[in-house]
Amino acid sequence: MTARGVLGVGVDLVETERMKESIERWGDRFTRKVFAEEERSYCEDKGEPWRHYAGRFAVKEAVSKAFGTGIGEHIGWLDIVVMRAADSGAPSVQLSPRARELAQQRGGGDVLVSLSHTHRYAVAQAVLVAADAAEATQEQR
Repeated sequence: MTARGVLGVGVDLVETERMKESIERWGDRFTRKVFAEEERSYCEDKGEPWRHYAGRFAVKEAVSKAFGTGIGEHIGWLDIVVMRAADSGAPSVQLSPRARELAQQRGGGDVLVSLSHTHRYAVAQAVLVAADAAEATQEQR
């Protein structure tokens, strides 16, 4: 049984050292395949960009798991863009039209995400919220 308004939950854990190794081995070929331009720009502006790439990677995986599909045929890496609120720094996701349509097919509205990282790990959680629950929350604001 699911909690009222929750259609799916996903979580992912990424070792930052593995992300660093992937970037060192594959470079732009890897980062351009997985991350949107604004994500790459944000990460590359940091002193240790691989830590921030790891966090964004974890969010993308968590969102795809909340959708119940994983990354693959139904949703791709670039269908999920991790954003950062200018005022609070809180993470959120921007979905491509393809991903938004998939969310709607599943009865979903908003996707809520949480992200945290240490020197060794990045972890993210995503919740696909039912459209009617998302609308009720927005009305209360």
